[in-house]
Amino acid sequence: MTTTSPVPFGSTDMTISRIGFGAWALGGADWRYSWGAQDDGDSIAAVHRAVDLGINWIDTAAVYGLGHSEEVVGRALAKLPESRRPYVFTKCGLVWDESDRLAPPRKIMTPASVRRELEDSLRRLGVERLDLYQVHWPGDGQVLEWGNEGGADQGGGTRLEEYWQLMADLKAEGKVRAIGLSNHGPEQLAVAEKIAHVDSIQPQFSLLSRDAAAELHWAADHRTAGIVYQPLGSGLLTGAFSAERVAALDAADWRRTHPDFTTHLDRNLALVEALRPIARRHGSTVPAVAIAWTLAWPGVTGAIVGARRPGQLDDWVSAAALHLTADDLSEIATSLDHTGAGTGPAHPKESTE
Repeated sequence: MTTTSPVPFGSTDMTISRIGFGAWALGGADWRYSWGAQDDGDSIAAVHRAVDLGINWIDTAAVYGLGHSEEVVGRALAKLPESRRPYVFTKCGLVWDESDRLAPPRKIMTPASVRRELEDSLRRLGVERLDLYQVHWPGDGQVLEWGNEGGADQGGGTRLEEYWQLMADLKAEGKVRAIGLSNHGPEQLAVAEKIAHVDSIQPQFSLLSRDAAAELHWAADHRTAGIVYQPLGSGLLTGAFSAERVAALDAADWRRTHPDFTTHLDRNLALVEALRPIARRHGSTVPAVAIAWTLAWPGVTGAIVGARRPGQLDDWVSAAALHLTADDLSEIATSLDHTGAGTGPAHPKESTE
């Protein structure tokens, strides 16, 4: 066991490991935001390895693989005894076109659509109740352009006040155990909190994407769990990337055209090199240092980390028990400044000043 003791999941009755298993890549190929081809057997083995290592929650979404990630997670859960099954977190609000799998999904949070999505997710996952149901993006009726947060009421879509009341209703009906908001800003969180408690938030947060510090500060102030996604910068912070590896990415991999892997690649790889001495001092790995950095921030309850094969977990699962010192954090902040990698506050203290 290389994980630490579970921590409270906000104000809910759940406790979670500080690292959760992210199932985005398990969706496989043939959809807009694919990570490329993926072997389902490897996916199931990776989930089981995560459970063996003490990870007690899985984060997925209906849109990952257009339902396929949830199906694979469901198959992995079915092979585990009830006593060993992890919590299941999934998301709603991104609706795809069955006739064009490569078209960008639309952000839709109408009651009829969400209730249909919920029943579909329960069926694919093979569970009777979800432990956490999250709004994936603000529901504004527009097509999704990943990385563009959008607003709560654009394009004639459903207003936040309406869809958050719907989520509260689903919780009251016992369909879901807790409700959360992913990719929503502090102002939107404040609006939602007046309607029903926000059990959790899920922002993108890593050394390369630090602008969600304000949302995490909000979570810390409201007894709301903060689970962050892409703490390894979509793989860039694993220490295994190079310009050559980026060039060799699967043609279906969404990362091939993302700025972090193109125009910003050199500065991001320079930051990775700056993490290596810190990893050596701790007898650890670069990805473990990158994840531990996110866990050091106020408001971060846990980090979602993906794996496509079971062996990949061994590279970073120790992050939950890795304590970065004040000197480590200052050194990392200096490296962020020198390399110019990412945006947002560079040190956890900056989020509370």
